Amino acid sequence: MTSSDAVAPDATAEPNVIVITGGGRGIGAATARRLAADAVDTGTRIHLVVNYTSDERSAQAVVDEATSPDGLVTAGAVGADISAEADVTRLFAAADETGRLTGLVNNAGIVQPIGPFVDLDPARLERTWAVNITGAFLCAREAVRRMSTASGGAGGSIVNVSSRAASFGSPNEFIDYAASKGAVDTMTVGLAAEVAARGIRVNAVRPGLIDTDIHADAGYPDRVTALGGNVPMGRGGTAAEVANLIAWLLSDEASYVTGALMDIGGGR
Repeated sequence: MTSSDAVAPDATAEPNVIVITGGGRGIGAATARRLAADAVDTGTRIHLVVNYTSDERSAQAVVDEATSPDGLVTAGAVGADISAEADVTRLFAAADETGRLTGLVNNAGIVQPIGPFVDLDPARLERTWAVNITGAFLCAREAVRRMSTASGGAGGSIVNVSSRAASFGSPNEFIDYAASKGAVDTMTVGLAAEVAARGIRVNAVRPGLIDTDIHADAGYPDRVTALGGNVPMGRGGTAAEVANLIAWLLSDEASYVTGALMDIGGGR
């Protein structure tokens, strides 16, 4: 990634570190690209920690694309299952080695095949809760420990990736997924109030019908095409459009925004 207008990096400056969970595809990958482009444009030195669970190749491709030859943007792929506390600890320890943590994009999440509520089983529920709730909580906890001005941090921003499903409930599709995102919304509001005086902003974006691979995971790869006409804007959204909002919430332009649940669903 290059820019003729880029500011020469200060080789001695410690980069601002941003962890992006689930950064190898979809919204996470689009966010890494947007943050990298912004850093080059503004002459800001950053390091992106692109987390993945199993697809190292995709995560490394994002790293390669985001890294700038002028040294302003560096990046690294770190494999970790965020539902496991030991993996989360290792993920943030890797971030510590590269600079000062200033941002977390709590993006990793799973959705399981569409089906009726009566067919839900405990194993499915446990996995959904483990990744979408426990994982998000653990990552936010580690970020707060590092960013809090009360413990020597410099403050920062956490952006949780929730879903419009938290409001709709997703009947006949994946009520468990919707419920897990409702928990993320509640965590966002509560944590934002708890850490506001410690220099940390916490917000959530709630994407609606967005064209990513998550629909294939649910067994409905053509979902965006099939349902896009039901959206007031007449189409599904893109991962890049969600990334634009995430990047703004991470930036100083959103310095007075915390505890917000920001919908991005084309009017639905």
